[in-house]
Amino acid sequence: MNDPPPDLPRLRILETWLVLTLDRVRQQIATAERREQERQRGEQARPAAPDWILEGGLNHDSPPVAVGGCHMAGKRWKGVPRDVALQALSEGIEACGHCRPDAELGYLDG
Repeated sequence: MNDPPPDLPRLRILETWLVLTLDRVRQQIATAERREQERQRGEQARPAAPDWILEGGLNHDSPPVAVGGCHMAGKRWKGVPRDVALQALSEGIEACGHCRPDAELGYLDG
């Protein structure tokens, strides 16, 4: 039942259909390859995760409310270097109770 038709007109129709189908498959492959290349470039271009973060207050003018470096931070955070995190702790900004950055930073209450 899988034999091609015996006459030339139907064979030409089948050939045309196969060529069109192969073209569509090749276009889909090219699109998938482009997406994969873009994903890989995005991963390579992604900046490194910061070691320390300051979680901001409820508005832009309020001071930071916590220092940390873990996944428990809310949406209002920014990455900071070690010295800025230490300075924030020394100024009385609370350390994250989950990841305890004060211990990892070597900061012992003042």
